Order: sequence, then structure tokens, then C-alpha cells
Amino acid sequence: MELLYEGKAKKVYSTDTENVLRIEYKNDATAFNGVKKDNIEGKGILNNLFSSFFFEMLAGKGIKSHFIKKISQTEQLVQSVTIIPLEVIVRNVAAGTLAKRIGKEEGYLMRRPIIELCYKNDALGDPMLNDDHIEVLDIATQFELQEIKAKALEINEVLIAYFKNFNIDLIDFKLEFGKTADGKILLADEISPDTCRLWDATTKQKFDKDVFRRDIAPLRETYQALADKLGIS
Repeated sequence: MELLYEGKAKKVYSTDTENVLRIEYKNDATAFNGVKKDNIEGKGILNNLFSSFFFEMLAGKGIKSHFIKKISQTEQLVQSVTIIPLEVIVRNVAAGTLAKRIGKEEGYLMRRPIIELCYKNDALGDPMLNDDHIEVLDIATQFELQEIKAKALEINEVLIAYFKNFNIDLIDFKLEFGKTADGKILLADEISPDTCRLWDATTKQKFDKDVFRRDIAPLRETYQALADKLGIS
């Protein structure tokens, strides 16, 4: 099938079924907008495992996504959507760039979840936008933004409760959304340790891509330990 798009972590192919695409998860690991790179054997298998599991789990809670089914260790079928060029970041605890921007130590608990919206544009460095920017640039309407934010907060509640069962804190995570041909907004992209910050609630051990960003621990072993801990390996 035709390769339609290749990103940092995934390849997207056409299929012979209308409005259905095949996604292949790659072993590539990147950080700092692609400045740091590596190829890590087994990463694609694990991220496909995580994303398939979380999309199915969210579907069980009534949250629809582009996910159709997992078809191999590294591949899944998804509904074709036009990605809205926004990174929707939900933050429960200050970490990473947020901790630096607001002058707080990592681990500072936010009084309530906050949502940051970034323009999905590598050439511009994925700058943060406000609602007015997004409307004026015709990225999304105010009504669509309200729906996206509501869905993001609903997903946050579901994931917080899920991870709490395993003594893991959901620090923050990134979501992307897409629009179907008839204008419906669906959760898209992936949910994995690549897109979430996950800390052991007691020891603060990291189970996410920060171990790669900061050279803390081997990435594949960290992701496998998370899968084992969650019982989804």
C-alpha cells in the first residue's frame, strides 16, 4: 500500500478500504524536536501495544478515537481523519518546560488540570497558541476548541483513575485530534509513554520518554517495565 506520511514515530499507509489507513509504529526515538535521535529495537512493538490498549480502554468509557484494531505487533488500522494541527497538552503536575516557565520545582501539584495548546509545526518549534490565535489562523473554531478541551479533560479523568490503580501518577500528556469527512472530531495519534509523563507515586521513578531525553535509563526496558506493571505485555 502507498506510504502517505512518515513522522518521527509512525508511518501511515493507504489501504484498499475507503477511509481506513494502516499505521506502522517505528523504532525511532526522538527528543527536543528531533535534535536527539536513536533507533531502539522493540520500541514500535511496545508503543503499538500501549496505544491499542488505551484506545480500546477509552472506547469502553465512551470516548471515540480513530482506532479500529491492532493487526500486528507494530501495526493498527485507523479511521482516516484530517489531523487538527494542535498538540493538546493536559498538565496535572508541573514538570519539564512548564516547571521552568512558572518557576516551580518539578512535582508541583497544580490546583486543577490545565490545558496548553501548541501549533503542530516543527519548522516553527511547535509554539504555544491561545484561543484567539487558533481561531484567527483557522485551525479550529471556538466551538471545536470547546469540544477538544472537554474531551481532553474527560480523557484525563479516565487515565488518572486507571493509573492510580497501579500507584502511578499521570503528570501530563499530549493528545491530538482529527476530523472525519463529515466533521466529527475524534481522538487520534497515539497514547503511550512517548506522549505521557508517568511517575511512580511513591518513588517518583519515571516510566516515560524522559528516561531517553535525560539519559536516565534505557528506554525499551523502561517501557517494558511499565507494560509489565500494567499487565498488558
